[in-house]
Amino acid sequence: MTSSARTSPPSRIGLISDMHNLVRPEALEYLAGCDAIVHAGDICNPAVLDALAQIAPLTVVRGNNDTGDWAASLPTHATLAVQQVTILVVHDIADVRGDPRQEGIGVVVSGHSHKPSITERGGVLFVNPGSAGPRRFKLPVSAGILMVEGARAHARVDLLLE
Repeated sequence: MTSSARTSPPSRIGLISDMHNLVRPEALEYLAGCDAIVHAGDICNPAVLDALAQIAPLTVVRGNNDTGDWAASLPTHATLAVQQVTILVVHDIADVRGDPRQEGIGVVVSGHSHKPSITERGGVLFVNPGSAGPRRFKLPVSAGILMVEGARAHARVDLLLE
């Protein structure tokens, strides 16, 4: 006997951070078609969030450069569930407390360093999409995509500019 278990299509989550008040057309094009967008802080102007909200629902955290009345309501930590994966979002990876895996977290998204990275530690995927804002030193201008299918997640980070 065969069963036809219904599976959800993969969810495509855009990952972006450290825009520092710069909304690049390349970033908007990159995120087009995402089911949701995660912004890991250093937005610097609410108009940045307005532009991203035109594309997909947002989960946002406050970065160290997000100040003023508009930023006061932004959380420093956020979680969201996508299919069977719980995602923790923080600006600075140093703000992750305890063992994310014991908290049921499968993915941690952070920003702050402007350095894109994808690593797995203790069964938790850590993703920093880098910076999509003004170029800093020789660091790339980048953003990422998190694909979630059931209880599995994998990420990639892509250059927005050469």
